[in-house]
Amino acid sequence: MIDRLLKEMEQSDLEGVLDVIGEELTGKDRAWAIHLSLFPLVQRILNPPFINPHLPKMYSIIREFVPYLHENEIPPLVRLELSEYTRRPKSTALAKPSRQYPSICFSRIEIAIREGETEKAAAFMQAFLEQEGETELARRLLLLGSGYLDRSLGHSISCTAFILLEMLARRDQDPWPVLCTMADYFSRGHFRSTPELRGTDLLPDEEHEQQLLRATSGFGIVNLHHTITRYAIERVRHLLSEAEYAHMIDCWVEFLGDKSAEEPSAADGSKAVADYESFYSSLAQREEQSALSFLTGLIATPEGRQQLGRFLLKGVCHQYQGDYNPHVLTGLGSALWVVNRYHDRPPIAVNALRQYLNYFFTETAS
Repeated sequence: MIDRLLKEMEQSDLEGVLDVIGEELTGKDRAWAIHLSLFPLVQRILNPPFINPHLPKMYSIIREFVPYLHENEIPPLVRLELSEYTRRPKSTALAKPSRQYPSICFSRIEIAIREGETEKAAAFMQAFLEQEGETELARRLLLLGSGYLDRSLGHSISCTAFILLEMLARRDQDPWPVLCTMADYFSRGHFRSTPELRGTDLLPDEEHEQQLLRATSGFGIVNLHHTITRYAIERVRHLLSEAEYAHMIDCWVEFLGDKSAEEPSAADGSKAVADYESFYSSLAQREEQSALSFLTGLIATPEGRQQLGRFLLKGVCHQYQGDYNPHVLTGLGSALWVVNRYHDRPPIAVNALRQYLNYFFTETAS
């Protein structure tokens, strides 16, 4: 069944995909098994005209949504992603090299990227991984991408981070498809040289929170990427030294530019906690302020935040009409991260929700 499913997806045959899965998506375990089986194919899914690997990133972030949902709510999420992957073009798979390189330093990967030698860059990444391990390769690619946030709208970190995290989580899978994606992306993005570390000291908590308030301020895709990039940096923090993490944060702060921080207004205050149907009514009727107020009322407690994530995820799946910008899901991941991490700083949490809801309503406007 999986082989046939992957074949139909490869051919972008959505009707064929739906025919294959039939009733297979009626339970959490089966639906999630189907999700996991997509790993090799997902790495090749494109989002033209953009060079950024948005869909492999989205695939990784979907893993973070599962704990919010009830068992019968997993299949609609997997059905959504199957539709998105199927309808998009796929790159040609590169053959895995048979040649063994006796010794590869990371600079040879950079040279191959600089010269636009995608296949050679992927082969060198494979050799470096075999010599130094997946974690070390991931760390070095993240540092390489850190010098290009402005040029890539943050994707040189945000896409790289989540794709590599999925590779590290899937030790049962051949990493070669991920390496091909990274080599192609870094070559086309001209991410050629690892920058010198910029900062060695972490920002004080108060200043860091002020920067996050700036990131979550403002609407539109650029401002949303400010939040997504910070989310990605935190997710790969365990792969970095303290000095490297401080460097990443410094690069991110520069990426924010000179935008101002905006505090939520009194109109953003919370309503009494509602059930899903009440929240969804606001979402479906595009009542942004009402939906935000429902969600704001759930921030304070762990149970409330769990409900908040579930409401948003169910609503996003419920509203799906067969065509989503991948940032509808990656932006949701960043908003939920902010809410859970900064629930005790309501202005930051509310800003992140407001930013995401505005993007969602703008992006899905008919």
